[in-house]
Amino acid sequence: MEPLHFVDAVCDEHFRAMSLIHALGWRDTYVDAVPADWMAREVTDERWVPLFRADYEQKRCHGLLLYRDDTPVACLNYGPARTSNYNAGQASEFPNQNYAGWGEIISFYTHPDERGKGYGGLLFEEACRRLKADGYADAFVFVLRENEGGRRFYAAHGFAWDGTCAEIPFPPDTICVDLRYTKTL
Repeated sequence: MEPLHFVDAVCDEHFRAMSLIHALGWRDTYVDAVPADWMAREVTDERWVPLFRADYEQKRCHGLLLYRDDTPVACLNYGPARTSNYNAGQASEFPNQNYAGWGEIISFYTHPDERGKGYGGLLFEEACRRLKADGYADAFVFVLRENEGGRRFYAAHGFAWDGTCAEIPFPPDTICVDLRYTKTL
């Protein structure tokens, strides 16, 4: 086995690893942007397992992990642009109707202990390569305005804000803003 290798997420072990990395990423990245009580209640280690499983079973998108030996260090979901809100019942709506036919990096996190080692960049570039191989000419990713590190990362990988955004409410009274960053693949 190579020290660094990509793994397509296809089973609960993968979905649990991805969910944990997402939760750790949220807790680290958004500690000052999202209300602490919402974070404590909503961002559990297992929060995303059912969503990742459903995405896989319904072929809505692909989960991809980067492993160092046997340790998952980063993960993301990619696929066709969501033109409807797959997270039914949640307050956010993605204004994506004009992006039909685009690829999307739906979510992307590097384990907080593994940042700064180039792992996120390797995984992100692999997902962009796969989107292009799947026939997408353009891709986008949403990044919270409050996530300055994420915005710098996407810019370093050739993505730029296209001026579109979506408000993301966090009860009781916090609103963050998702910015759409785009790139021609």
